[in-house]
Amino acid sequence: MGIYHYRGLERLDKNGRDPHFAQMQQEDNVMTNIQQATIENIEDITALFDEYRVFYKPKYDINSAAAFISERITKSDSAIFLAYIDIEVVEFTQIYPMFSSVTMQKLYVLYVLNDLYVDPAHRGKGIGKTLLNRGKEYTIEHHGKSLILETEINNTAKHLYERLGWLKDLQYLHYSCFPDIK
Repeated sequence: MGIYHYRGLERLDKNGRDPHFAQMQQEDNVMTNIQQATIENIEDITALFDEYRVFYKPKYDINSAAAFISERITKSDSAIFLAYIDIEVVEFTQIYPMFSSVTMQKLYVLYVLNDLYVDPAHRGKGIGKTLLNRGKEYTIEHHGKSLILETEINNTAKHLYERLGWLKDLQYLHYSCFPDIK
């Protein structure tokens, strides 16, 4: 998997917005409504979230998907943003906070953009850019210093990340361990 960081948060304007963001929305010419998910949006997000999971090979499990998303929202474990075209949810992203032992700050300073999924019927319309930029804004609003994401090496979206200023991490090695938990 490749790790991408967005550390260019200092490039945002005084309102915390990427100066290229509005321009990209105009170029893409897609009218989307972005909103942060609440418990009232569970039905809207569940099917799309389960499609996202299946993309990474687990089997469909709509009930567990609904329970998982409900728990994230009610416990405020993450921020979930939904992209609507008219009344249809066509994309979502989920951002989790992390703590940093190095900075020893009470506020979250690192965020992980863990999930990003666009309904296949709506890919190529610029909606992914919109939610990636909303993730940057969210990080700034919550005093974050870095937003990271991890993706498979062959994920074609990596070109989008790089066009939007995300940097492939060449400084740190990332290791994974999959203990056999019984």
